[in-house]
Amino acid sequence: MIPETVILYLFVAASLLAVVANRLRIPYTVALVLGGLILGTLHLFPTPVLTHDLLFSIFLPGLVFESAYHLSASALWRDRLAIFGLAVPGVLTSIVVTAFVFLWTSRYLPDLAAVTMPLGVALVFGATVAATDPISVVAIFRELQAPQRLTFLVESESLLNDGTAIVFFTLFLAIAMGKPVTASALAVKFLAVVGGGVLIGAIVGWLSSEVIKRVNDGMVEITFTILAAYGSFLVAMQLGYSGVISTVVAGLICGNYGAKRGMAPSVRLAVNTFWEYIGFALNSLVFLLVGLTIRLPDLLRIWPLVIAAYVAITIARGAVIYSMGALLSRSHARMPWSWNFVLIWGGIRGALSMVLVLSLPQHFPFREMLINLVFGVVLLTILIQGLSISPVARALGVLSRRHLPADFEMQRMRLTLAQMGVREIDRLRQEGVLDPQALNALATHYSQESEDAKDRLSKLDIADEDRFRTEFSRLYRRLLTMQKQRLLDARQESLIGHENFERLTADIDAGLLEVETNIDGVIERLLLPDQVAMEKKLP
Repeated sequence: MIPETVILYLFVAASLLAVVANRLRIPYTVALVLGGLILGTLHLFPTPVLTHDLLFSIFLPGLVFESAYHLSASALWRDRLAIFGLAVPGVLTSIVVTAFVFLWTSRYLPDLAAVTMPLGVALVFGATVAATDPISVVAIFRELQAPQRLTFLVESESLLNDGTAIVFFTLFLAIAMGKPVTASALAVKFLAVVGGGVLIGAIVGWLSSEVIKRVNDGMVEITFTILAAYGSFLVAMQLGYSGVISTVVAGLICGNYGAKRGMAPSVRLAVNTFWEYIGFALNSLVFLLVGLTIRLPDLLRIWPLVIAAYVAITIARGAVIYSMGALLSRSHARMPWSWNFVLIWGGIRGALSMVLVLSLPQHFPFREMLINLVFGVVLLTILIQGLSISPVARALGVLSRRHLPADFEMQRMRLTLAQMGVREIDRLRQEGVLDPQALNALATHYSQESEDAKDRLSKLDIADEDRFRTEFSRLYRRLLTMQKQRLLDARQESLIGHENFERLTADIDAGLLEVETNIDGVIERLLLPDQVAMEKKLP
């Protein structure tokens, strides 16, 4: 366990590095890793080690639950083909391709030319680096207003492939240790571990949500989300199932069912704030520990192998992403081809890969070399891809080079909130219960707020094309979401049959995906008939 004083030093370092990263405009996680490397070199205080027990007992449940809690279950289901394809067959393919590419490239390196690495060991290496850590990438995308669907794909894919990568790591480790395992037994074991995790997570998440619905105490409700996060993880692990998958399911249920059905708005805000801070604190500590655990001299001694391993995982992820993109190209879940390379470059590896390789048995063949290889791969992905993901995405046109002024979103929300206040006051005035003088005073206040926001919006220097594109995208997305909700209500009221419900839901989901991936095409398709009609009327 980390001593209390060291935790204090780490939080001080994380706070200072956050300021430095903001000033230098570099990703926060990259700054944390670099800061950890410097602190580890200077030996200013006892250096803690990122251990398996530390990550699995403290960091991983909280980080996984925080991400899952804020994920939309409907969006996850809407993009299920891409997400589950990348998280299950995609992870397995990545492991196999990584292993074979590394074995092929290592034959030409002097360090491995005289020895032959068994395929089982190479598969274990592939499993350790299969899980991606999108924290810095997601933070960059949110800051630069990347397409919501792309940000969601990066986050949700990583959340699920953490669990599947751990399961495959365990299975391939058994093979490498000489245990007889057939392909059918491997498939059955995988389904059992994942299925058990899903079941445990569903039970714990549902029970926690039911308790939350029946209490009206913010502190108690926060406590039960903590119990859901760590309880689902520990119970699943004790029973031999996937703790990560269990926590993902528990987080999805608590966030999409417990919070929406059982929490008052003020409590929901408090719970969201609590878990956002937990995510920030745990991420800060874990990336600092990543930097503190890496030993640069050990990596420099085998740098050709590290480069070969990095090339192998990049080729493997590229093969998976482009194959999945090709398979989805004819479905409603298709993605723009420019997104594929961004998804490849966003496949940053993190603490989970390091902890998995550290958990290898002491007598495991090539253990020390694998540890250095994984540490080197993690460092290269964080530094190379973490620092370049923003310019790469801009160059591919994924991140718009033109941004609306930051004040635009603020004033639009001020206008929306003020108009909502005016409408609520009008409703209360019709009821005739409250004091008319108080209502008039508040109506005047909100009307003035609305006018101020309109005035500031009118003074912003925004091109008409940019304003129209933004407004059209938000309005169309809002209308499609309202249609989907009405469709769900109609299904619950038995006003529509199952087949027609599924068909209309698929149409709306396809529209939502198109808004996220090809808004210019939507605008052109919807406006073209009107333009043709106008041209026909002209003399």
